Amino acid sequence: MTDLTLERKDQPNKTPVFGDGAGGTAMLTPLIDEGYWLFRVRVSDKQAIVGFPKFFTIGIGFAVEEDWNTNFPYTCTAEEIYDHIEHNKADDSISRERCIEAIEMVRAAAAEYQAERVA
Repeated sequence: MTDLTLERKDQPNKTPVFGDGAGGTAMLTPLIDEGYWLFRVRVSDKQAIVGFPKFFTIGIGFAVEEDWNTNFPYTCTAEEIYDHIEHNKADDSISRERCIEAIEMVRAAAAEYQAERVA
């Protein structure tokens, strides 16, 4: 696998939001698994970088995680995101550079997506 390709799909935001009726709001992390994504870039046959709706932003992490729910918002740098999620890579043959390039692709798509939602 050599070329990186950005994939897109419709993914509703499944973040549970609760209000207390007095203006307070609580949110819970949605069930995140390898099928919950808006944007995906495969970095190997078994692993991908994904961007998915979480709270009011787009989280970025690995599709397959050893420990559930390790991600950072797309507004962080690609290096910050990678350093935070690296332990979930699960395959040492996938290079840091490849992952950072994939994260940058997802970050750009997420920024465009968020801008369209605000406009």
